[in-house]
Amino acid sequence: MAPQLEQAYQRRWWMACTAMVENLFFSAVLFGWGSLLIMLQKEGFYSHFCEGKNTTNVSEAQQLHELQRPTCESQEKMLNLGFTIGSFVLSATTLPLGILMDRFGPRPIRLVGSSSFAASCALMALASQNPIVLSPLIFLALSLNGFGGICLTFTSLTLPNMFGNLRSTFMSLMIGSYASSAITFPGIKLIYDAGVPFIVIMFTWSALACLIFINCALNWPTEAFPAPEEVNCMKKAKENGLPLDKVAGDPSLAPITTATEPLNQNSPNPEEKRDVAANPDKSVPFRKSLFSPIFLWSLLTMGMTQLRVIFYMASMNKMLEFLVTRGQKLETEEQEMNMKEQVGFYTSIFGVMQLLCLLTCPLIGYMMDWKIKECVDEPSDANVSEEARDGITTKGTRVRYRKIQKLTNAIYAFLLTNTLLIVFGLACLVYNLQVQLLTFILHTVIRGFYHSACGGLYAAVFPSTHFGTLTGLQSTMSAIFALLQEPLFSLVLGQLHGNPFWVNVGLLFFSLLGYLLPSYLFFYRAKLHKKFSLLKTLEAHSLKETAA
Repeated sequence: MAPQLEQAYQRRWWMACTAMVENLFFSAVLFGWGSLLIMLQKEGFYSHFCEGKNTTNVSEAQQLHELQRPTCESQEKMLNLGFTIGSFVLSATTLPLGILMDRFGPRPIRLVGSSSFAASCALMALASQNPIVLSPLIFLALSLNGFGGICLTFTSLTLPNMFGNLRSTFMSLMIGSYASSAITFPGIKLIYDAGVPFIVIMFTWSALACLIFINCALNWPTEAFPAPEEVNCMKKAKENGLPLDKVAGDPSLAPITTATEPLNQNSPNPEEKRDVAANPDKSVPFRKSLFSPIFLWSLLTMGMTQLRVIFYMASMNKMLEFLVTRGQKLETEEQEMNMKEQVGFYTSIFGVMQLLCLLTCPLIGYMMDWKIKECVDEPSDANVSEEARDGITTKGTRVRYRKIQKLTNAIYAFLLTNTLLIVFGLACLVYNLQVQLLTFILHTVIRGFYHSACGGLYAAVFPSTHFGTLTGLQSTMSAIFALLQEPLFSLVLGQLHGNPFWVNVGLLFFSLLGYLLPSYLFFYRAKLHKKFSLLKTLEAHSLKETAA
């Protein structure tokens, strides 16, 4: 039933378009937690935690109107724990998924992911029928939701390999649809508020997730999609007379220099290149990529950004409540209803703004692909490009190396992203509801930017066989780091009495660490440029001696 790789390449546009739609409605939907939280509270999940308001008679509780369901901080704290677990699973499972995908390809992972997402929706629907008894099922449902979503997202990141020099642009589109999936729960909340039962919505969503399973079974091949560099390597091996069975399917033979290779000044001769191409054992070992400074600095930057983003999503409703009430206790039900209406209104605006990711992520992808087509891979290629073309010499043209250009683009991308993160932190300190609209926009842009920038950086400096595992490890470490949002949220609810000001101040200063990664990349790029300049000089000198 699974198509061949050649057939999948012919269907690449269908696969890319459907993957973006599937990411939009089925991947990281937990990022729209604010809207889901309101629906779960209205359905009565853990409403028995609210003292003085709960009822022990299940049949009577089911007859209450949705807006009369008891709500309290204990209930919100328990449900937020479910969000913490679900978001942790969404990010932490990327490490084993990366290892499995590097070994077995994306097809089986996508099949399992779509099944898990369908099961999560079915569990939420069933639990809503008797929330007083079945409330604990929400933890399993949110975990399966996060796991299924990241399976769909992670496998879709392999599709851009089929689009050549536009790989970063298509990768940013995939990440943009993943980041925009936070709009799904706000959209579902609108349907829910229109009177459609929660159980009907969830079972319908579960059925739609089954269509992803069918689409994957019919169109996704069993083989992994080779990167453009791997295809070029196979072409070069064929031109050099190497047997293709020694290089086909081995992505470690990409001809680009990696960040883990020493910046020595010895240019390998052609025989050594042929030997490396014929012997995969001489490729870059994984441990060098793992302990490279670029990867270690990226762990710090991504962990810090992930904590900032996740904490804001978890505490947004509570922050909006504090801005509406100014920290004062509400005395009447009318005031409480008015507060909930304003919070719901701004939560809906936040959800709609998630679609901005589809517009902003291609910008960072375009930045990562900037002038890549004008570059050459090696100094030897630069000498060829400087020869007369159609009778016109181009020796005055500045030579751009693809490796250095990719690093330059990554530096600009991380500088822009972290600057936006600093502005976002400053806006969070302003106690004004209208200003929070700016934080909504910045939060949405940052979520799309930092994933796209990191993916582009890893694709530029590490072997493609390490991409899945390194991305998974980075996401897992970021998820572990983001677990700090739970004690921070408890601190806001407890000692700070719902006021997140001092937590936001601490996170603002912590965000300054994000400038360390682009600073190191600038240093690394300078060393690499010096190496390429020396190799170009040696190559030119060798050509002159040969001509003489």
